[in-house]
Amino acid sequence: MLRKGPDFRVYVRWLRGQMVRTRRDDDPSFDDPESFNLVITNGVLRANIGDIAHFLNSSGVPNSPLKNISLSGDGDQISLHGTLRKIIPLPIELVGTISVASSNQIQVHVTKLNVLKVPMKSLLGGFHVELSDLFHPQGIPGIQINGNDIVFDTAKLLPPPHIRGQLTSVRIINPDLEEIYGDAQDVVHVEQWRNFLRLGGGTLDFGRLTMHHVDLIMIDISDDAWFDLDLLHYQDQLVNGYVRMTPQAGMQIFMPDLDELKTKKAIQNISIEWMKNRNISPPADVTPK
Repeated sequence: MLRKGPDFRVYVRWLRGQMVRTRRDDDPSFDDPESFNLVITNGVLRANIGDIAHFLNSSGVPNSPLKNISLSGDGDQISLHGTLRKIIPLPIELVGTISVASSNQIQVHVTKLNVLKVPMKSLLGGFHVELSDLFHPQGIPGIQINGNDIVFDTAKLLPPPHIRGQLTSVRIINPDLEEIYGDAQDVVHVEQWRNFLRLGGGTLDFGRLTMHHVDLIMIDISDDAWFDLDLLHYQDQLVNGYVRMTPQAGMQIFMPDLDELKTKKAIQNISIEWMKNRNISPPADVTPK
């Protein structure tokens, strides 16, 4: 479960790909989600449609006239309900078909647009409401209106780290929106695997460290279904986990979920006074068990 800012999460069933730098002279860094893109070769990702609605209602679409958004759907059908602020607040219902557009974008072809539960065509003369009135796309990076189609560029619309790759399928499997990259399928045999993120090759920055010829694996030590990785607070997860070196000078990092940090004890620092006196007991978390 990759947190993309405070209002959005992406659930990664599994993926293979690359962590690609966005600036030629800067290494990818966990401390700067804008420093890299996740370029997926094959993978299955999901986002909760409730999270998507919350994102659109909060910081996702600034200055949007469309408020109180809720989403539902099934398969390739999606429905949106909201309130359009135009002269007076107008309840809006939008129904469309969701599919993959060019350049790995997501397209919603609008098949029905109702205002006040009256077909849109009967209101055009009175309110002059158009599809573009819902989002004001000219001021919102990542949203375009083409006739009866709304096109979303998630790489521009959503917070970093940005996800790219060959998007081949998109559909709603309640309560999620599922994206399939490459020729991937939602395989059952990985459900019993332990959650992990493995990186190899290249150079990576995290904290004060730079790792060349990366050999790094981050392993979920929690018992729940998802590995909750928050790049804004990943160092807290590192501090409350433990690290060990491999014989090949790689790193294995065992990390708790973010919501488990509240139950962890604060890490006791090693002071110079402790160094000077061998009779002072070492911190409990470094004592051999």
